[in-house]
Amino acid sequence: MTTPMSSTAKRLCAATLLLAVAACNQTAPKPRTVTPSVPGNQTLTPAPKVPAEQATFAFEPFTGAPGNTADELAQEIGARAGIERLKLVRRIDAKPTYRVKGYLTATGTPAGGSVFFVFDVFDANGVRLTRISGTETIGGVSGDPWMSVSASSLQQIAARTVLELKAWVNTY
Repeated sequence: MTTPMSSTAKRLCAATLLLAVAACNQTAPKPRTVTPSVPGNQTLTPAPKVPAEQATFAFEPFTGAPGNTADELAQEIGARAGIERLKLVRRIDAKPTYRVKGYLTATGTPAGGSVFFVFDVFDANGVRLTRISGTETIGGVSGDPWMSVSASSLQQIAARTVLELKAWVNTY
């Protein structure tokens, strides 16, 4: 059994429908350009280029990964850098040509997960020169996704990162 709608209800329904249709025809605002702010109106200038064979890299502590995973990834990066003849130095012991800051996050469901990584390369003057990023697939996750990150996944992240760094420094 259906009941007839009152004329007020019909008008309200029609007005709502018109508003919904009108909202669909709105154009999105243009994106605005964001310029980084530098204290004191300074402009950052890149440091002079260094030949690839003289370049040294220092990795900063990774952001986002738990300590044990970050330590394991750092060891994998060190091992892979040795194989690829990429010169790493300790952050506190030397003045590297380039500093690398890494950011990682892990997400997932019981069906599968991912580790997302970003490594920004900065010169001695603090200018970001390049970004290396990617995703590594991990197994299903129940609870903390970092618990599903295997040594093999960390080896893959390390290999991709070092190979991309090597390719970049040889073409920069």
